[in-house]
Amino acid sequence: MQIQDFSKHIDQTVTIKGWLTNRRSSKGLVFLVLRDGSGFAQCIIDEKVVGEEKLKIADTLPQESSIELIGKVVKDERQIGGYELQVSDFNIITKAEEYPITNKEHGVDFLMDNRHLWLRSKRQWAIMRIRNRIIFAIHQFFQENGFVEMDAPIITGNACEGTSTLFETDFYEKPAYLSQSGQLYGEAMAMAMGKIYTFGPTFRAEKSKTRRHLSEFWMIEPEMAFYDLAQNMDLIEQFLKSVLKRVLADCKTEFEILERDTKMLENAANIPFTKLTYTEAVAVIKGEKEINGKNAITTLEEDLKAVQEKIVAVQKEIEEREAKANDPNLKKGEKNFNRNKADQLKNDIKDLEEQARNIPQWLLSAKNFEFGNDLGGSDETVITRLFDTPVMVYNWPHEVKAFYMKRDEQDPRLAKGVDVLAPEGYGEIVGGGERETNKEWLVEKIKEHKLPMEAFEWYLDLRRFGSVPHSGFGLGLERLICWICKLQHVRESIPFPRMMGRFLP
Repeated sequence: MQIQDFSKHIDQTVTIKGWLTNRRSSKGLVFLVLRDGSGFAQCIIDEKVVGEEKLKIADTLPQESSIELIGKVVKDERQIGGYELQVSDFNIITKAEEYPITNKEHGVDFLMDNRHLWLRSKRQWAIMRIRNRIIFAIHQFFQENGFVEMDAPIITGNACEGTSTLFETDFYEKPAYLSQSGQLYGEAMAMAMGKIYTFGPTFRAEKSKTRRHLSEFWMIEPEMAFYDLAQNMDLIEQFLKSVLKRVLADCKTEFEILERDTKMLENAANIPFTKLTYTEAVAVIKGEKEINGKNAITTLEEDLKAVQEKIVAVQKEIEEREAKANDPNLKKGEKNFNRNKADQLKNDIKDLEEQARNIPQWLLSAKNFEFGNDLGGSDETVITRLFDTPVMVYNWPHEVKAFYMKRDEQDPRLAKGVDVLAPEGYGEIVGGGERETNKEWLVEKIKEHKLPMEAFEWYLDLRRFGSVPHSGFGLGLERLICWICKLQHVRESIPFPRMMGRFLP
């Protein structure tokens, strides 16, 4: 049986198999924390029950040894998951070698080099469980709302988002590219099926090392025939709310492990999203438009002051913790606790110092933002800092949007696009809009973007034969996970991240 099933077997004797993640001992007792993939559980080995020899064996087991435990499940709200196992016997399956990842703080590069092992930690386990639930919730929403899942090719002969971010490969002695998006193919499939969605890996060769960028990531891309921009925006909001409600209901343990305050997620799941035109968004960024009495520029200035004060406070605590760690009068356990806490605070202060460097740049960028520019990550942060729900920015200057975005009939300077910006500074998680149906304008945009016309003749056929108004959007799975889990970096949102400078393990 598995740890997740303990609630069904209270006061019963069960057998579980798993890996040792932590061990401590007291007189006549050894406390093992076991993980089996479904959860974590404290397992108590008592010398009076198993004997002196077996207790000694248990007390020397290395971390990540695999073991089989037999014992009684006891309800105890103070323990991990609310239950513990009182062990009557155990068998060693494999005694592990010295494990490189210990309970102390490790640097990011070390953990990334050992990603195949780092995945076993409690925090990474929780993130991957939430990722799994998000994926299932996505499929549930679309399948329950009349969508057909379809698959777009990964190897393509044309760009979708511009030629500068393509990974080129050889396809039987002809140049081909790894897909940047399944969207163009999604349009073709929607003309056959009505409402479809694709869910697969996409690739962008951006030479970027920001917290938001991966070279390989997963995209969810629905396309809907007979949908305009307003219907598309309604669908996006319904979709995100549905996913949030399901994840919040089913991942309480995982959120507790991550120490994630879910209030903001609950707001997003239940309160209408904020909608701003691009013009309004620019006014917010520049501090010309206030939101509920809050001004973007003054809010950033207050944030900078708070971060600077926090740095001073954390530096003081580090000094105090290190003094205790070196105090010869303290017990070893208390010394180690303070040493580990100081190491953790040193990592925290790196994030704070990065914020202290970034905020002045964000302020300068906000004050000097020019109408017609695309929104950068800092601009998105400035906007979302003022809201407790996702923000939908729509009706953009057509120059900053993809060639396939439909022009506004009332104002051809604008494109009927929409970006959804997640609160708490996480920025864009969804990009979409209504698709252009005017063949001549599409041809003009293909030429403007210097794309090979012959590669898009099939795409133009969609306008030649039974063209209809249609819309769609793309959701970056890893960016959604980052926001929901409140991760500092996108690298933790995917099992094995691929980004500039990183393709192993």
